Amino acid sequence: MNMQTCIIVGASHAAAQLAPSLRLGGWRGRILIIGDEPFIPYHRPPLSKEFLAGNKAVDDLFIRQPNIYKNADIEFMLGARVESIDRANKRVMLNNGEALDYDKLALTVGSRVRKVDLPGVDLAGVLYLRTIHDVEMIKKFAGTGKRAVIVGGGYIGLETAAVLQHLGMRVTVLEMLPRVLQRVTIPELSAFYTRVHQEEGVEIVTGITVTSLEGVSQVEKVVCGDGRQYPADLVVIGVGIVPNVELAEAAGLPVNNGIIVDSYACTEDPDIVAAGDCTVHYNALYDREIRLESVQNAVDQAKVAALAICGNPKVYNPLPWFWSDQYDLKLQIAGLSQGFDEVVIRGDLQKGRCFAVFYLKAGVVIALDAVNKPQEFMVAKRLILGQVPVDKVKLASGDVPIKELISW
Repeated sequence: MNMQTCIIVGASHAAAQLAPSLRLGGWRGRILIIGDEPFIPYHRPPLSKEFLAGNKAVDDLFIRQPNIYKNADIEFMLGARVESIDRANKRVMLNNGEALDYDKLALTVGSRVRKVDLPGVDLAGVLYLRTIHDVEMIKKFAGTGKRAVIVGGGYIGLETAAVLQHLGMRVTVLEMLPRVLQRVTIPELSAFYTRVHQEEGVEIVTGITVTSLEGVSQVEKVVCGDGRQYPADLVVIGVGIVPNVELAEAAGLPVNNGIIVDSYACTEDPDIVAAGDCTVHYNALYDREIRLESVQNAVDQAKVAALAICGNPKVYNPLPWFWSDQYDLKLQIAGLSQGFDEVVIRGDLQKGRCFAVFYLKAGVVIALDAVNKPQEFMVAKRLILGQVPVDKVKLASGDVPIKELISW
């Protein structure tokens, strides 16, 4: 019997989980991970934090060390890119013209930065933050006393601002919406993060549109629509990410802001699974199709995808959770807050740096934002999954131990 081959496209966090999970699930055939970067799978969240700050080296970012893959007989083809999928012949074509046959195919292709089309965007010192190479380039333009302008007041922009400020740069964040984090949270939390960043010395400017980036040999200033100009030695653009769906779409697989997969991480093609940022799946807890950009989703969905390949399917129905680190703040997010009809705040957002925001719908907790409140985070996950009404007075009271809210 010929040895079967599973090809994993994309050396992402999902790939780092899927490949070993295949071995644990009983896959005895060949496992090949193809990645377009020169690195084995690595953690991306530290890129805008510890790696940018210089507290971690490249080797510290690896999700698993090389010997783990070697011992599991997992192969890599790095610096290569899959150009197309021939589903009829079960074959992938690489950018070097090579063709590889597969029995099972896993798409863990992740996402990429959303790029902007602005005059001067190609100047030296105008950068995005998504890869190790991106951060290494940012470090070249960073330095004490220099000026950094962050375009975009989302999580990645604010995390980057915090680290660059810590490195001694004078940092300005420009956000075109009326408040930072507007797409993902309530005004009270936006105001909290604005206050903290201003206390740390970062300038936050909202409701402003960047029209051009100017300089001679490298960027020197950012020009805005209202005429304001901001000197810059470094510009970091953080305006979101885009799921990599083109490869799947060209192969005829259904996509909709992500590669559509079922509850078992399977695509329409029985021999192709997908996992991670690039996928859209139905979540029964929230009764809708969702695409998640998180480590938790990449890991848990990859485990389910491996089980499907090994013929032991398991339903994937997670409680999403996320985090963001800025200064001494650890934000932990449980669940999805869209559709809430009431907010209960436990703690003081106006003065302190420790609180929890509970999002409710019909008296039931559906999501949480907790800053430096790990116990509230753990309890909230149980409350969300329990789907039972809560005592809102106790929920808001700091005098009531949070554990009293769970009686099961």
